[in-house]
Amino acid sequence: MKHERATLPTPISSASFWHSEPSQFLLGHRTTSELPSSADIVIVGSGITGASIARFLVEDGRANCESIVMLEAREACWGATGRNGGHCQPLLFDRTADVAAFELKNVEAVRTYIEENNVPCEWRTVDGCRSFWTEELMAQAEQDVAILKENAPEIAERVTVIRDRAEMDKCRIGSGCVGATITKDAGSLWPYKLVTFILESLIKSNQLNLQTTTPVTQIRTSSSEESKTKPQYTLETPRGTITTPTLILATNGYTSHLLPSFADLIVPVRGEMSALIPPKNSTILPHSHGMVGALNQPANNDDYLVQRPFHSVPNPSGHLMFGGGRGAGKLPSVGISDDGVVDEDAAAYLRKALLKLLAMDGETEALEELKAAAEWTGIMGYSRDNNPWVGPVPGQKGVWLCGGYTGHGMPNGTLCGKAVAKMVLAEADGEDVAVTQRRMVEEGGIPKTYLITKERIDAARVLPTVAVQDREGVIGSTTQARHAHGVSV
Repeated sequence: MKHERATLPTPISSASFWHSEPSQFLLGHRTTSELPSSADIVIVGSGITGASIARFLVEDGRANCESIVMLEAREACWGATGRNGGHCQPLLFDRTADVAAFELKNVEAVRTYIEENNVPCEWRTVDGCRSFWTEELMAQAEQDVAILKENAPEIAERVTVIRDRAEMDKCRIGSGCVGATITKDAGSLWPYKLVTFILESLIKSNQLNLQTTTPVTQIRTSSSEESKTKPQYTLETPRGTITTPTLILATNGYTSHLLPSFADLIVPVRGEMSALIPPKNSTILPHSHGMVGALNQPANNDDYLVQRPFHSVPNPSGHLMFGGGRGAGKLPSVGISDDGVVDEDAAAYLRKALLKLLAMDGETEALEELKAAAEWTGIMGYSRDNNPWVGPVPGQKGVWLCGGYTGHGMPNGTLCGKAVAKMVLAEADGEDVAVTQRRMVEEGGIPKTYLITKERIDAARVLPTVAVQDREGVIGSTTQARHAHGVSV
């Protein structure tokens, strides 16, 4: 079966609220006026993954003498990271214990970097509240938490199950909810500001050459005799070509545009986001939120919410950053690479839903819907086996991939980027990649199920396609995650 490839990012995108305070330094930025003809390492993509790869390459020290060029099709951080929900919440009981532990490490790594560098990105440590709106979904969540307690009790201690209405009222969960889980130490942030801080720091210290509005249209492999042992890749762009022996794709939902062999493994999926004006005289929510199976939404497509601060930040309006509503949308979303389109039905759902999903304070009596300060879309990369793809691409020596987060990139992208950087540098030092990977898995540096192998690719292709899984309500669910890990349900 032939699968459609992703397109390039569209030149004109919907207006993300996160881009309302852009980095003036990075707008239209090209570190050198001309595209370099070659570089030791080329990274394609400037979101959380691409920025993290560049940062960890530099911090490692072994790349100090390397020239690192980052290519971005649009402005810096204009893709999924500049369009997501601002959520940095580990999903501990939806995953196996090693993945849960990795996501916890990732959230801690993000928080630590922000605090140590005083990054002005509105980081707020919050507990993550996931509410379940049918008895079946709540019972499944309780079963999953019980399994986590058996397999990883120290992680399970972070999760509290609540069914008592008084406890749900403390979380401001609306009536009609069956129960919820509270997970300690999640986070909310302005993701674009974190990424641009990292990129600006690297550029200003002369450690990264960023070329924005430079889409890669094609990758060619050198046909010389020497390239058989050390391939050279030539990347074609509208501004010319750049050649490199080490190419790292941090392209997430757009991956198959440049890597056609992954068209059925990482599929673009368009999601809806909004920045909503909170009710007058309301107070900030104490938690971040995920709503599962609410208002007849598919159980595998959570709605999700964080809130901006009311004070001590630019534009302190307490915007409710609310995303999801895909089940209410009328436009196709799976296999769609165009983030220039807003699904008006999904947007209308988001404006109305919070007044039903939350017991909001403030002046809500006359409200039928919340006013939107911004409504936009973004392109996620759904993985066929529900795990990110991290490591060298089989059969293409020198090409590396890091993406396919299935809408869950913020609790994964930073340390997945670090893992790729370590693999690249270890191989450059002459170490076998398989040896590096085994050590990293043993140390908790990357879950084994994230690594790219031919065997994993073959196993993923036995699963139903992303479109079929999404239609059947499987992809992204606990059931799918366990099947992917070979765990019986």
